[in-house]
Amino acid sequence: MDLLDDAQELRPELIELRAALHREPEVGLELPRTRDRVLSALAGLPLEISTGTATTSVTAVLRGTAPGTAPGTAPGTAPGTAPGTAPDAVAGPGDASASDQGRSTVLLRGDMDALPLDERSGEDFSATNGAMHACGHDLHTSALVGAARLLCAHRDRLAGDVVFMFQPGEEGYDGAGVMIREGVLDAAGRRPDHAYALHVLPHALPAGIVAGRPGPMLAAAYALDVTVRGAGGHGAFPHLARDPIMAAAEMVGALQVAVARSFDAFDPVIFSVGVLRGGTARNIIPDTASFEATVRAFNPDLEDRLRETFTRSLRGVAAAHGVEVDVELSAQYPATINDATEVEFAAGVARELLGEEHYYPMPNPVNASEDFSRVLDAVPGAMFLLGACPPGLDPEGAPANHSPLARFDGSVLPTAAALLADLAANRLAG
Repeated sequence: MDLLDDAQELRPELIELRAALHREPEVGLELPRTRDRVLSALAGLPLEISTGTATTSVTAVLRGTAPGTAPGTAPGTAPGTAPGTAPDAVAGPGDASASDQGRSTVLLRGDMDALPLDERSGEDFSATNGAMHACGHDLHTSALVGAARLLCAHRDRLAGDVVFMFQPGEEGYDGAGVMIREGVLDAAGRRPDHAYALHVLPHALPAGIVAGRPGPMLAAAYALDVTVRGAGGHGAFPHLARDPIMAAAEMVGALQVAVARSFDAFDPVIFSVGVLRGGTARNIIPDTASFEATVRAFNPDLEDRLRETFTRSLRGVAAAHGVEVDVELSAQYPATINDATEVEFAAGVARELLGEEHYYPMPNPVNASEDFSRVLDAVPGAMFLLGACPPGLDPEGAPANHSPLARFDGSVLPTAAALLADLAANRLAG
């Protein structure tokens, strides 16, 4: 299979799909227009397709038809059906027959949701609805469609099944968790043996470079919500009030110090405040103030220590100011841990497909977080990064993911589609 050449032939339609998705981004778990575009792009392929009920997810299962991988009948073929015959285009998940036992299954994932952000990228297909594909999920979705098309064209070479996981709600809504609860890991009738995903970067890596590492790849994410309750008053008489804004401001600084002095620098913790609220007018001391922060760490054993450290520090500042504080630390996504064997396998596939110089072994993990971690908690697999820095921009200085200025090079779509397809094809080679 020369999947890279085949993927280049798909380039115009993949770029067109990406632009259509980018123009109409949707946020969260309900992405009806995005789902419908994915279903349209998959129409006519020999896939078993199901959609979510708690979210607008799409799950598609491809049954490979390579002979000799299960006793009695060709794999993925119902008794009495000629090998190679396509199943119905739409069927329920979990329809694998008993003769399919012993087959391998590979899961490939692409997330579909956007961010609540006003786009300022300058692209001809920029969104204007107050949302933006500033994390490149439009490329992920298009690449997974491309991988599905490539693998469907070569299903007679696949000695197993492929699950295509089109996921909403990665950006803080735990869409992977929702899909897992709805059965995506059992869509083929058995748990996947391997799982892979790609994430594009508009910065840091040159276009077309694939990067990965064994072990921790991305950090765990925690949400810290803090509410400070004081007593309001006139801004001219602060001694008659108990100012929650001043207390909250000191708390932010105190937590930075607590993180730096309570955790090993070689077992890092990142603390960043993204929201700070309080007050209605410049001369009114309010009753309450609040802030929200994200916390990142790679060691799952730190959660209890994080909660204790934050609570102790915040209550100490509150006592000094004569205010009260409510503290809530909640786990969002676990750390993304790449299986070492899967990374070694996938790095070999990438080097063979793209060339030795196109794979970069990362020395360090990244502090961003991903709910693909939930899949990797259940299935051996790996996530990789793919450079998508546009021509003419320096990857070191280009706007990063989540920036309203972020731009992604759509020409990497054939590379992404071919790599995802090749990972599955090599795992399922007949």
